[in-house]
Amino acid sequence: MCGIVGFVSRSTPAVGPLVNGLRRLEYRGYDSAGVALEGTAGIKVYKQTGKVAELDKLLKSALKTEAESGEYAVGIAHTRWATHGLPTRANAHPHVADDGRLALVHNGIIENYAALRAGLEKRSIKFISQTDTEVLAHLIAAFDKGDFLAAVSQALKQVEGTYGIASISARHPGEMIVARKGSPLVIGLGEGETVVASDVSAIVARTRQVVYLKDGDIARITPEGVQIYSLDNAPVSRDVQQVDWDLGAIEKGGFEHFMLKEIHEQPDALRNTIRGRIDRQGATAILAGLNLSPRDLAAIRRLVVIGCGTSLHAGMVGKYLFESLADLPTSPEQAAEFRYSNPIVGPDDWAVALSQSGETADTLAAVRESIRKGALVSGLCNVVGSTIAREAGRGVYLHAGPEISVASTKAFTAQVTAMLLMALKMGRTRRLSHEEGVRIASEIERIPDLVADVIREEDEIARIAAKYAHADDMFFIGRGILYPAALEGALKIKEIAYVHAEGYQAAELKHGPIALLSAQTPVVALLADIPGKEKTVGNVQECRARQAPVVGVATKGDDDAAAQVDDVIFVPRTIPEISPIVSVVALQLFAYHVARLRGCEIDQPRNLAKSVTVE
Repeated sequence: MCGIVGFVSRSTPAVGPLVNGLRRLEYRGYDSAGVALEGTAGIKVYKQTGKVAELDKLLKSALKTEAESGEYAVGIAHTRWATHGLPTRANAHPHVADDGRLALVHNGIIENYAALRAGLEKRSIKFISQTDTEVLAHLIAAFDKGDFLAAVSQALKQVEGTYGIASISARHPGEMIVARKGSPLVIGLGEGETVVASDVSAIVARTRQVVYLKDGDIARITPEGVQIYSLDNAPVSRDVQQVDWDLGAIEKGGFEHFMLKEIHEQPDALRNTIRGRIDRQGATAILAGLNLSPRDLAAIRRLVVIGCGTSLHAGMVGKYLFESLADLPTSPEQAAEFRYSNPIVGPDDWAVALSQSGETADTLAAVRESIRKGALVSGLCNVVGSTIAREAGRGVYLHAGPEISVASTKAFTAQVTAMLLMALKMGRTRRLSHEEGVRIASEIERIPDLVADVIREEDEIARIAAKYAHADDMFFIGRGILYPAALEGALKIKEIAYVHAEGYQAAELKHGPIALLSAQTPVVALLADIPGKEKTVGNVQECRARQAPVVGVATKGDDDAAAQVDDVIFVPRTIPEISPIVSVVALQLFAYHVARLRGCEIDQPRNLAKSVTVE
């Protein structure tokens, strides 16, 4: 959610790296931004509501000369997504304490902040914000007896909740203390400088040598590098890793929006997901990261797929894949509800957690609950070194590349593709024949080209989108494996076009929602060739009988389906297991062009954040 950037250097002014880092994190969603700079004059704090561009103007006005900005070689910065208190300048980060000599930025939620605040107020400490973060700043200052790291450690031991923090103090010039519990932090190691961020995208412009902190880590940052400890002051070691993508991967590359760029990146992203993972001779998949033998896979009796939002929809597709190819009972679970429902999972169950970022708080909690209950746990993530990937200990990386737009696109198609590989591998340990395995493996290898075929239809999809961009309500319907695709299509248009949209299993229309249909309510029907398509065509006729215009997403060459709808988007012919991928890519483009015509903020939709690291 919120974004953190920290910079410590021997001589390089901190302002530029901090502001540029914040710009790299704008995709996460935020409502205010601020920086704190430490130099010979102590600590100066600059905060602004709105976009980073407004903060940049404030800084350029305040620091009028290069000489003035050059004296500040240490600083922290933050983009805030409001949790406690309105999006105001007072509530924006950084927060200060110790008469302005200590500054702090924080991601996460301090659950016992009210009790901590009450205790500090009894000591005549005055608060100027409504935030939980200001409490932590005052708490650290109260514990500071000369050792900055010890003060932060003692303060954090009083805290219940989650945090990723970076703090600087005029009492301790030239250093920064950072710590994490449940909210990610990564440290970039440069020449004579060290960078801290909540996301590696804010670091790669300066270095690709990074260290990922783990929960419970606290670190002292200096220009020379990092010293990492536990909260009990025991030194710990963390590996230095190389980021395998460059700055170009997080630039727009000539596209108007990151979302459009990432839709167009899907053929290459899916090639990366598939590359080296097909065993033609064995008619199976090679997924070494699962670290599961055929005997291990054969012993599994049930699969639990855990996710939120788009990842949950991908998991719902997974139910059809695993049950049809591997005869494995599969239960998709909403991660936020999982641990509170006292889930029935045990040693015969396999829990697979889906998360693009690998940091989604609810999904991480579900992973930990599954581990506690003795289930076999795997992660399916896009970010190498993420918390879910590390704690699960086994899984499949998507290799889809960075996803900047808040609305997920290539992560969904990569997740479904990865689960199809997993289902093929598991199916071959059970009753899936060699012949069927070869057929499915061959079709998996075609996925990038199939998606490219859909993208080539963009102009026609944009033309159709223009006819319906005025609508404020829509329905998306599908059956079987295309039902989750309908949910994902509805989610996309809600997220970026602010259109009220509902995804339904097509047969459910008759059980209430059909009362809402009218000539002003378009219906998007998924009509690719899968079992039950004819039934969905019948539901389309019910919609048209209520004067609702229908957009069909149908298999290329299916003139019968096309004749039943008002407008048709054609997708290439493929097997049912891949139909959600090609259908959803078409819906992504449809949602994008509706949003663009409605003048919406596509990459940073209102009220949304990319990585949801609070419950």
